[in-house]
Amino acid sequence: MALQIFLTTGHYLCSMSKEIVVSGIRSTGHLHLGNYFGAIQNYVKMQDAYECYFFVADYHSLTTHPDPKDLKANVFHVLAENIASGLDPNKVALYAQSDIPEIPELYLMLNMMAYVGELEKVPTFKDKVRQQPDNVNAGLLTYPVLMTADILIQKAVKVPVGKDQEQHLEMARNFAQRFNSRYGDFFPEPQVFRFNNDAVKIMSLDGNGKMSKSENVNATIYLSDDDDIIKKKIMKAKTDAGPTEPNAVMPDYIQNLFLLMSLCSKPETVDIYRNNYNNCTIRYGDMKKQLAEDMAAFVHPIREHAWELQKDEALMRKILKEGAEKARIGASKTMAGARKLIGINYY
Repeated sequence: MALQIFLTTGHYLCSMSKEIVVSGIRSTGHLHLGNYFGAIQNYVKMQDAYECYFFVADYHSLTTHPDPKDLKANVFHVLAENIASGLDPNKVALYAQSDIPEIPELYLMLNMMAYVGELEKVPTFKDKVRQQPDNVNAGLLTYPVLMTADILIQKAVKVPVGKDQEQHLEMARNFAQRFNSRYGDFFPEPQVFRFNNDAVKIMSLDGNGKMSKSENVNATIYLSDDDDIIKKKIMKAKTDAGPTEPNAVMPDYIQNLFLLMSLCSKPETVDIYRNNYNNCTIRYGDMKKQLAEDMAAFVHPIREHAWELQKDEALMRKILKEGAEKARIGASKTMAGARKLIGINYY
């Protein structure tokens, strides 16, 4: 249940004149091409246009009970891969969700306004019940409430999310409405925000769904994969016997190969293979060999940079600490206001 939250708010710090952007991703699994082209690439563009706060959602990862000895390494790994992909710690705040105590406090308050019946109807909860019937914990049930706290803690007004998160955003609006109705107008109702129309959806190389951090691992290109692994995965990508008539419509798994090539190969290379497809002379083996080489070259510098960053644990800690200090400024103001409205202000 990968968490991807993107939000802009009307909440400003000091002399800030830019809207705030916040995004979270779970600290389990490794980032892959779908994460990079579908989200991180836009993060990099956002960091100049918005005041950006990006967090590693380590609390969300606890629903699957990760081994405690792996948690820190996983957080540092995700942090390093985001930086290696282009996020600049001097432009954005990078922090761990657990370093912001105001988030679980707001989560607790919002849980008092969330009802079991509505939470049980959430499709992602139903999916998890099927996937892990022996671990149906309360954190899975209240996942949308914690996501709402991640959003409302910065008083979000716009949230650019994928289709799979839109129901959670609708629930966030409901929770904001309930709080406002009960205690007074305080939280804005976050709305879907489309940063641009350039979001890219990368399919699994086996043609079954999208690339995933935890599923279809042999058909997913991770930013941590070495060159040989990337080449082997690409060469095993699903193809067919080829078109039988000129300018035939491409199956979705062939479109995906061309999409990947358009993202990492030279335009003239893409044109050659597209023309070969259209005139029915394409050799998928040659195309995949070229794509494998170009994709390995694309991922290589990201992987190496992330690896170097992870070896500097002092730097990782410094980035997380400074990011948390920035994030808590707005979060503490939000909680002070919420506590006052509820009546929890005794001195």
